[in-house]
Amino acid sequence: MATWEDVVAIASKLPRVEESTWNRSAPSLTVAGRSFARLRTEAEGALVLMCDLSEKEALLATKDPAFFTTPHYDNHGSILVQLDLVDQDQLAELVVDAWRITAPVRLRRDWELRHLM
Repeated sequence: MATWEDVVAIASKLPRVEESTWNRSAPSLTVAGRSFARLRTEAEGALVLMCDLSEKEALLATKDPAFFTTPHYDNHGSILVQLDLVDQDQLAELVVDAWRITAPVRLRRDWELRHLM
């Protein structure tokens, strides 16, 4: 079972990630001041991760209960993730992808040159 601490550990390996809060209440992660992951309130549950709309559609199409959306997030480039249901490897991939989508272009390119080539 994944936790917020697991998300933070994954993200901390990426450049310029900082822990922050969303609306001064929910824990979040930022890169260069831009949020790419946040924990929803305890009442709402789940993790919000930035993603491409095509990736969101693909994840939802799998019918995997780890991934869902709500009307508030429809047509928005983010996916809701149930941490207690998501596979750890898939979570790591999604966190990195969320960082890549949000990071400034130069930072992302520099990281990709070092890690993907």
